[in-house]
Amino acid sequence: MYSEKVMDHFRNPRNVGEIEDADGIGEVGNARCGDIMKMYLKIEDGVIVDVKFKTFGCGSAIASSSMATELIKGKTIEEAMEVTNKAVAEALDGLPPIKMHCSLLAEQAIKAALYDYAKKNNVKIKGLENFNPVEDIHDHEHA
Repeated sequence: MYSEKVMDHFRNPRNVGEIEDADGIGEVGNARCGDIMKMYLKIEDGVIVDVKFKTFGCGSAIASSSMATELIKGKTIEEAMEVTNKAVAEALDGLPPIKMHCSLLAEQAIKAALYDYAKKNNVKIKGLENFNPVEDIHDHEHA
């Protein structure tokens, strides 16, 4: 049901934790369903030099968070903005259809953290002009 990469990132998640003096913090999720992702970014000269996450949720949510941090670490803000839920899922060698919302949560967490960074630093990031974190990306309960 789950790829080896999903299992690896679930069992050995990368970049877990928080950054005390983070430049951007984004939190997305749904307490009713139980998947909540918080992402912390350290940005220097437009480059994400460090990223950490804390996720409360299922194995797919943890794996998606872990993979998302790997996809954006060392990348520019613009490159991080291009990371989609499909890119996260593909990097994990796929997710079951019922778990695709986890990769969407990861994409939203990246954007929410970048939005926070933009607000704090009074900068504009292309693609975040009208950003509004999805309040409820779950249209079902976990099985």
